[in-house]
Amino acid sequence: MIAVLSVEARKLKRSLAALLALAAPTLIAIFLFFNMLRGDRPPSWEMVMQGSMAIWAFFMLPMSVTALTALVAHMEHGPRAWDHLRALAVARWKIYAAKAVCVIVVVVAMSLLNLLLSMGATAAAAAIKPVLTPTGALDIAAQVATVGKVMLAAILLIAIQLWTALRYSSFVPALALGIGGTFFSVVATSAKQGAFFPWQMPINVLAGDLWRVHTALALGGGLGTVVLLIAIAHLARREVL
Repeated sequence: MIAVLSVEARKLKRSLAALLALAAPTLIAIFLFFNMLRGDRPPSWEMVMQGSMAIWAFFMLPMSVTALTALVAHMEHGPRAWDHLRALAVARWKIYAAKAVCVIVVVVAMSLLNLLLSMGATAAAAAIKPVLTPTGALDIAAQVATVGKVMLAAILLIAIQLWTALRYSSFVPALALGIGGTFFSVVATSAKQGAFFPWQMPINVLAGDLWRVHTALALGGGLGTVVLLIAIAHLARREVL
């Protein structure tokens, strides 16, 4: 399994995954920087970081997962490499499991990078306009814990997107699913049913209603893990269309 993971990691290094991983958090940091400069009163660190995490969980994470899973799948779909991979003396499930692990690791790295760049953007804005220096203490441990919860809630979303991207050789179904899911998540933000919608689960971790938080963690993490395992087993048994 370690050898398969190593191969997948090298494939990602040669792809545009690194650019994607850097671009998405950077866009949030740029927005945060200029948005802070528009203010005339200092926000609290908690408010700044919660705003950054909300943008990431609500919109940028789902879209990043859509793009990343399509990219990971296209590395095999594009050159029609599946026949070669599935003919190797390696259990098929390991190939798909390695791709899932790599996707999750990259999304975790992006989430942590978003945290780091947001702190940097806030400090830079405060350096230019000292009156905006955030108040209160920056609880890094609490922020990292929030990142962990958001990631746990996003497992179901990642499983669905990766399953679709790997199942079909065309990138259209996965992109349509990701764009559609994000769209309905945005327009139906306040709906109670949104608590059970995979694309809303990451942002529901930041909700004030505890039942939404618990639902997001239970379904996003628990059911998400089950769906991911089912997806790996299903893909290992079927041919790609």
